[in-house]
Parts: sequence; C-alpha cells; structure tokens
Amino acid sequence: MRSIYLLLSILFISGCSIVEMADSSDKAALQKVGFSQQQLTLSEGGELNYWQAGQGKTVLLIHGFGGSAVTTWQQVMLELSQDYQVIAADLAWFGDSVSQAAPSLATQSQAIRQLIDALKLDKVNVVGISYGGFVTFDLMVNEPKVEKAVLLASPGVLFSDNDLAQMNQRFGVDNASEVFVPENAQQMRRLLDATFTDFPWYPAFIDEAIFAQYFVQHRQEKHLLIEGLPADRDRIAAAIAVEALPPSMLIWGENDQVFPLASGIQLANYLSAPIVVIPKGAHGISNEHPEIISQAIKAFIQ
Repeated sequence: MRSIYLLLSILFISGCSIVEMADSSDKAALQKVGFSQQQLTLSEGGELNYWQAGQGKTVLLIHGFGGSAVTTWQQVMLELSQDYQVIAADLAWFGDSVSQAAPSLATQSQAIRQLIDALKLDKVNVVGISYGGFVTFDLMVNEPKVEKAVLLASPGVLFSDNDLAQMNQRFGVDNASEVFVPENAQQMRRLLDATFTDFPWYPAFIDEAIFAQYFVQHRQEKHLLIEGLPADRDRIAAAIAVEALPPSMLIWGENDQVFPLASGIQLANYLSAPIVVIPKGAHGISNEHPEIISQAIKAFIQ
C-alpha cells in the first residue's frame, strides 16, 4: 500500500515541480561545498547573478545559450573549486541575471568586466562554452586581466557567414534564432537532441516544464543576441592582434553538430593553441564530460 501511495504522489507531481526540484538539488550540492550565490548591480541597471567558492587562482566560467551557470557547469564547479577560486556567472537574460542595456555580445562582455573589477581580480582565467566562448573571445581581446582562456565548442571570430548558413541548413531552419530560441517544447527537444549525445527521453509534460523554466523568459532579448552576433564578431575581429592574445586552449567534441570539429581545428591553428578532442563528444561537453573538462582545465592553468 505504501508503494501505491508513493507512485500516486509521483504521478501527481507536476513537471514544473520536478524541474524545480532538480534545480534546487543542484544548487544545494554547490552550497554544501561552500558556494555562495551573489548579485552584482550593473552600472547600466540590472543584476548579474554569480556563484563563488574556493581559493587559489581564479577560474571564471561562462555558459552558453539556453543554459545558466548551474545547469552548464555544476559538476565542473564542484571539481575545480577544490583547487581554485571558481566564479560562475549567469549571462544577462539567462538564469537570474538581467541588464537594462541593449542586448548584444558587447553588453555581456562589459557585464563580466564589471564583475572582474567589482571582485578586484588582478588576473583571471576565463572558460567559455559555445556562446560563452564568444564572450570569452571578446574578453581575450579587450580585457587585459585575462591570463589564460579556454574555449569549449566555440569558433569565435572565424565563424563566417557561410558557416552560419551551413549550420542553419543542418538544422533545417532559415535563421539561427530558430535553433537557439525555440518557440515550443518540440523545437527545444530538437536543440537538446543535437546538443547532447544521448539526451534522455522525458514525458511531454516534463519537456514542457524544462521549456518553461529555461526558454520562455527574455525571448526578445535572446533573439537580438543571436541576430547581433555577426556584427559583434566583426567588431572583435577588427581589434585582434593574434600575437597579443593570452595563451588559450580549445576543447571540442568529435561529433559536435552545432559547431563541427573542423571549426575547432581551424581556430586552434589560427591561435596556435592546443586542442583537446573528446571522442564521440557532442556539443554539450561540459555536462556530458565534466571530468575530462575539469582535468584539461587544471592541466592548462596549473
């Protein structure tokens, strides 16, 4: 009889409740090892949410599109905080962060620079995945406090208009916003299936809850972020002096469907940087291969 009551209780838990419970559990695990959640008031208005713990060299983690600091980096945060001061920020219009500035990559980079200044960091090692890698590249060019940088599955300024067109073709869409700013749970599922090697199947009501939790808010701003990326790419490219960039390392999944490995190899050659290729890895490598990611970061930063 007790098992019947338990089964009925599970069946009556809403999808939203399940997703919220998982999110709370992830955050509790971080707090258990000393992470604190904090907010920085941005000069333009708004707040930047971030998590911080650990001692030693500073590692700043920047997530990609559709995620947050916790959903993208939780396992990596737990691992790296044993040896480093780890800071993981929610980009503006993701997680618990928002800005009153115009949505753009420059706005994201400026918010991160405000965080670096507010925390009085003299040197910082920056790690960015996917869209967060574009932010990281901007910081490599324009923030002198960046000591080393790690780019995960992010082609930076070499992502050409032709590359963008090919990506849209792979996903069967007319523009990138249709990929990264899904309109419904079904489109979200397409993105997640392409991002991860084997994203688990869930009942439709749980997919709806995931969509509501992570993809519904700030849709207009997210569209503008995607639409403005080519212009930001050109802005960064115009300011690059490759020989003056900080040392960098790349990490890529062998089977990345979003930004194929060929883009990573091209960027590694451009930067004269080592590249770690994860066999059979997809795009969401920070979630699916956190141990490999953490060990590679440690070996590079030392």
